[in-house]
Amino acid sequence: MTSARAEALRPQPFSRLAYIDWMRGLACLLMFQTHCYDSWLGPEARKGLFFQWSQLGGTLPAPLFLFLAGISFALVTDKLREKNLPLAQIAAKTIRRGAEVLALGLLFRLQEFIFGWGWSPWSDLLRVDILNTIGLSMMLMGALCWLVMRLRNSQTALACTAGASALCLSLLTPLVWTVWRPRWLPWPLESYIDGVHNLDKPQSWLFPIFPWSAFAFAGLAVGFLLLSPRARAWGAYAFAAATAAGVGLIYLSQWLDARPEHLYAEYDYWHTSPNFFLARVGVLLILLGAAYAWCRWGAGQWGFSPLIQLGQTSLLVYWVHIEFVYGRLSILPKHATSIRGASVGLLLISLAMLLLSLGRTRWKNRGLEMRRLSPGTAQA
Repeated sequence: MTSARAEALRPQPFSRLAYIDWMRGLACLLMFQTHCYDSWLGPEARKGLFFQWSQLGGTLPAPLFLFLAGISFALVTDKLREKNLPLAQIAAKTIRRGAEVLALGLLFRLQEFIFGWGWSPWSDLLRVDILNTIGLSMMLMGALCWLVMRLRNSQTALACTAGASALCLSLLTPLVWTVWRPRWLPWPLESYIDGVHNLDKPQSWLFPIFPWSAFAFAGLAVGFLLLSPRARAWGAYAFAAATAAGVGLIYLSQWLDARPEHLYAEYDYWHTSPNFFLARVGVLLILLGAAYAWCRWGAGQWGFSPLIQLGQTSLLVYWVHIEFVYGRLSILPKHATSIRGASVGLLLISLAMLLLSLGRTRWKNRGLEMRRLSPGTAQA
């Protein structure tokens, strides 16, 4: 292999993984279109295939955000391990970050309740949304990593344990949603387990630990696998292997779903089935390989990338766009807009969030530059 080819196949520095931001940006765009069409389309527009396909695309953003949270968590944990920090300190740092994200999720719910004062029910304050689940998943991943590293501090052990945890969460979901429901818990706590909220049965539009945290643990396993010495040596071939594994998981999911035997008395493919979980993880792995190739050799290297830019400020654009789509500041009438009108609104929201993201990045960079040039921090 020539040196030029070897250089091309070498993975990007793990300090700046553009493909992760690219995938977050893709999740943001899919989230925008799902929310916009769901909020604005009128009754007639909701009857066609267009609305059905738009909502099908909406099944990807939440798994993407959780999956990428798991990969990022692995990167952060590995960096702390390389600094030879004590295991207790690594656990404290990572679990504290998860607690911060959970607190942001609770703050977001409070903001939505205040902005919706008068028509928003008080129970919305305790709704389990995606930020809550990401934060709680990070705390669980921090605890798992601490426990594994105490027993065997290796990336392989961490990856295998994380993968096994993802599979267990998925396999237990149908039972936790039915015969094993923790009904003895108050509904605000039970909702974090099965998404029951205050509606007496689990709700598919919420984000409880079962099954959603499984995507974070799947990302954690993939992250540690990509950080292993063998994957680093393979370079781009490791991402090709991940793509092939994704295709294999999709076929495995279809084969299992077609089997006449079922493990569970109640089988709900689209909401609780482990087979659907396998299929979505397969799609995520394919997207991971495609994003790597796009950012390594494709247009992601040509210059400014709107997706990478959105991905760098995904929390901000998520937080802000909700009010202009679902809240009182909605830019279009809710449930009363045509497909064309909603599509124009979607374009406006996407451009506005991109401008907001650019402004946030420039403001942050300017602040860093000012601190660097200030007399107290300038180098002699």
